[in-house]
Amino acid sequence: MDNRAEVREFLISRRAKVTPQQAGLPDVGDRRVPGLRRGEVAALAGVSVEYYAKLERGALGGVSASVLDAIARALQLDDAERTHLFHLAHAADGTSAGMRPRRRAGKRWTPRPSLQWVLDKFTAPAIVRNGRMDLLACNHLGRAMHDPLYDAAAGGQPSFARFTFLDLDAAHDFYPDWDGAADICVAILRTEAGRDPHDKELHDLVGELSTRSPDFRHRWSSHNVRTHGAGTKLFHHRDVGDLELAYESMDMISDPGLTLTLYAAEPGSPTAHALDLLASWTAQTTSGQTPSAQPET
Repeated sequence: MDNRAEVREFLISRRAKVTPQQAGLPDVGDRRVPGLRRGEVAALAGVSVEYYAKLERGALGGVSASVLDAIARALQLDDAERTHLFHLAHAADGTSAGMRPRRRAGKRWTPRPSLQWVLDKFTAPAIVRNGRMDLLACNHLGRAMHDPLYDAAAGGQPSFARFTFLDLDAAHDFYPDWDGAADICVAILRTEAGRDPHDKELHDLVGELSTRSPDFRHRWSSHNVRTHGAGTKLFHHRDVGDLELAYESMDMISDPGLTLTLYAAEPGSPTAHALDLLASWTAQTTSGQTPSAQPET
């Protein structure tokens, strides 16, 4: 990806989101575009207008951490946005090349047996994904929960991104809040693009989705980023109905670039009962039995 263009568009998009009132500045004169003027950001960051204009044109190579911090404060960046800015700066001066996880070209990642044993020990859904939103591994309940993604992949690599934007009927059914899920998906991809700007497979994915999905193209142009650590998600499973699940995500130290996500239902909740039913069916299916109960309608 063009680093200078990424920097320019990211800084301009963040500047447009901050009003003079939010920055504690007087709103003087007509503004042709929303947000702060370049001069106002420069003043808030303690740099010259000329220097900030140079940065906003994409010249982040060699910029000190203190200046990046000052720009982040002036633009009121959150933690994810600040990290993204630093990743863009590292890419601009070439230091990100040594930070990228090593990959074996042309070889599809598969979970180690020990990792699969760990996943299978969890009684709730557990999955492993990469920054491109490929679903790489899961336990039995995670597999049952994400059946629509595996159906859409037709034997290939399940992809949250392709499923969300290219299998719209199934995705809208699986995600009751499809807009929220789509926003999160794109923000994670944009974050990954800043972290690893030389990932050819990510480039190809973004190009494919931008060409085939206006919904993706619109969201990609917003330059929103996200740290996806914990929260609550709502899913709809075709057999057991709505699932409101808390999730915790964590980076895998042994596999840089991969994320382990664990889901859990509130004890005693309808979702907990639905997961118990799904787990029972999954156990019977994997043991070759026929499920003995049907979901209530």
